[in-house]
Amino acid sequence: MSSVRRTVFLGAWLWTFGLLAAFSVVLTYHHPIFDTFRIVHAHAPLMGFLAIVSMAAGAAAVRAALASLKDIRRNLSAVRDGSERRVGGVYPTEVQPLVDDLNALLAHLEDVVARAGTKAGDLAHGLKTPLAVLSNEADRLASRGDPQLAATLAEQIGIMRRYVEHHLAHARAAASGPALHARCLVGVSVDGLIRTMRQIHADRGVGLHSKVNAAHVFKGRREDLDEMLGNLLDNACKWSKAHVAIASALHGDRLTITVEDDGPGLAEEARQVVLQRGVRKDTSIPGSGLGLAIVRDLAELYGGSIVLNRACMGGVAAELELPGTEDEPNSRDSEFGV
Repeated sequence: MSSVRRTVFLGAWLWTFGLLAAFSVVLTYHHPIFDTFRIVHAHAPLMGFLAIVSMAAGAAAVRAALASLKDIRRNLSAVRDGSERRVGGVYPTEVQPLVDDLNALLAHLEDVVARAGTKAGDLAHGLKTPLAVLSNEADRLASRGDPQLAATLAEQIGIMRRYVEHHLAHARAAASGPALHARCLVGVSVDGLIRTMRQIHADRGVGLHSKVNAAHVFKGRREDLDEMLGNLLDNACKWSKAHVAIASALHGDRLTITVEDDGPGLAEEARQVVLQRGVRKDTSIPGSGLGLAIVRDLAELYGGSIVLNRACMGGVAAELELPGTEDEPNSRDSEFGV
């Protein structure tokens, strides 16, 4: 479609040209009623000046009327970036209904997100108790002398739990997609996760090193970022020999978070395979095989991606790309020693 601005100005100029043409036709008639027009014609310089002023004023009026479209674009960008939750401002009567309907749609989407999150939480709590009961029954079967049946039951319960966690994480991320105003500091999330990983893997003595810019912001929910980074850090700690490192970089509106380990690494052909749901490199290492798949699904729902490469330390470097921005010009690097 053509530009609204060009179309309006073209119409104004055509209208002006038509008026001038009509005026010139009127001057060709000789009738007392048109004497006034001939008087105007006799003062052509003055009337030409007034015509130019009128056309300039008309152009300014058209430009002012179209400025509301620029305001809408700027305010929509603010909503998309997450700095605003609604399209603000007062607009002309032809535009205001559109803005009101758009704000009503945004409010409806927020309500849908809230209800979806509530339903996901209800599902998690509703399934937790039956699974705990089944797990206790498996322990009772083992104590009654039927370890084979107990092991089979416990294995299936574990599979159920892992798939419930996976789909709940997926549902949370899908619901958080419309919540464009959600933001969180990457450094705050990483600091908390590193403290947790130190406790979980305390017996292995893994050194966790963080060089995350304190000003880097993830445009999304904190719980989704924790889910992604938690899986990557946990996986790196399980496979590392002694060190795990995490760093962040910002390129425009794309945030890259890299988690590296000094473990045995992965062959190039295996790096894409392990991102598939339920695929595990080695069953001797505890885990469900769903961690990297959850990270991939969550990243894709935010328009991001995850790529596995060879780390400088020899292991795997998981590069997570997400929408991001910078909170403050000043940055702070936090280092967690061995």
